Amino acid sequence: MTKRKRFSVVRDPVHGDIYLTHEEMAVLDTPQMQRLRGIKQLGSANLVFPGAVHTRFDHSIGTLYVSQRMIDAINLAAELHPRECAMISREEARVIRLAALVHDVTHIPYGHHVEDQAGLMLRHDAPERFAGMLSERTALGRVLREVGVEKEVLQVLSSGTAPRPAPAYWSQINSDTICSDLLDYLQRDAYFTGLKIQVDPRVLSYFRVDRASSNLYIDLAKHNLLREDILSEIVRLLEARYYFSERVYYHHAKVAAGALVARAVELLLVGGLIEEREFYEATDDSLLSLLEHAAGKGSARLAERVRSLLARFRERRLPKRACVFSFQDNESVQDQLVERYFARERHAERAAVEEKISDLVRFATGKQVEIMVTCPARRMQLKEAHTHVRFPGEAEVAPLARFGSRVGRLSDLEKSYRALWKFYVFADVEDPKLLGKIGEISAGEFPGARSVYQPL
Repeated sequence: MTKRKRFSVVRDPVHGDIYLTHEEMAVLDTPQMQRLRGIKQLGSANLVFPGAVHTRFDHSIGTLYVSQRMIDAINLAAELHPRECAMISREEARVIRLAALVHDVTHIPYGHHVEDQAGLMLRHDAPERFAGMLSERTALGRVLREVGVEKEVLQVLSSGTAPRPAPAYWSQINSDTICSDLLDYLQRDAYFTGLKIQVDPRVLSYFRVDRASSNLYIDLAKHNLLREDILSEIVRLLEARYYFSERVYYHHAKVAAGALVARAVELLLVGGLIEEREFYEATDDSLLSLLEHAAGKGSARLAERVRSLLARFRERRLPKRACVFSFQDNESVQDQLVERYFARERHAERAAVEEKISDLVRFATGKQVEIMVTCPARRMQLKEAHTHVRFPGEAEVAPLARFGSRVGRLSDLEKSYRALWKFYVFADVEDPKLLGKIGEISAGEFPGARSVYQPL
């Protein structure tokens, strides 16, 4: 009888060799995980950064690798300080690794545009999404059940909402503010966008599990003094995440491209021509075909509009900014704008103001233009530092955000994230003079809001 090998080796461009167990390989071989090969990690960012074509499949394997690095550091600390630090058993590590591997399996194509920025569907990390994807109806769910960890993995992924919550560190390793997910995607996104940022692997050495609270934490105390080097590295990671948010994740061209896809999705969802569940098996490419097919079931006008949106996306004929209402200049009216124009439920309000602006532009210029209003969620960019730390002189570990008064750069980062919020009015024109006129007309339709964008 041939003996089954315990590990397979995958060569990763970011981390090098990654060892996967036969159980993990069986998970990867399911259709649900293979689908992630067809979903780009950064959605439409490759229209701005051509190299950003890495996928959620790559990222899933990388997240498992970083999780194991964290587990190794946690267990070494537990050997040295058994009274304060807990150890992660081999069986727990097995569950945490598998949860890391499947943590993105519920992502849909261009999900951050469709779910977060447009608010058209449940977020990918909603417990019901995981419950459906890991059920016995899927090959992935059946594999996890066969190896005896389906319930435990679901506990990790549905942290805080599962009937029997798992220990806090099970989910914190993969989904905290600073976690295996972040530590992989920062390095991976930097590698494939070509932006220069380095993550010091030394920070991994300071992860611990607090025996008293079961919280994952980063140890900032040594001989009752602050480990300033590690604190500085933590803040640098958070600054790097902000840097990518500003430069990549919310780049205006990426937002404009995503708005084209999101608008096509919105028209079909509102028209009842497509259902949310149809997105769960789609890839980036198949989604566009799915939308075109669904559009064919509607009116000729709707079909033409959807096809036009998708053709412009494929050909990178992106709508241009006519108005930009930034948070800095519109903090007092942000709540009003979000309440009126964000999410699927506000489709009628968005459509009405877009039609009115389009009519006013036609009366003023004789030009027929398509207007798109894009309003993100109010708290979409707020990134609080939930990761626990042990500060010198403190009896218990606590979230890093609690020490904001001692770490001034944390409060600065929180303000910076809020400032990333932008309400856009896009138009399908190239002429800067016409864009300027559209911006002037559009600004009048949002009383109290102030656009400072100058197309010229």
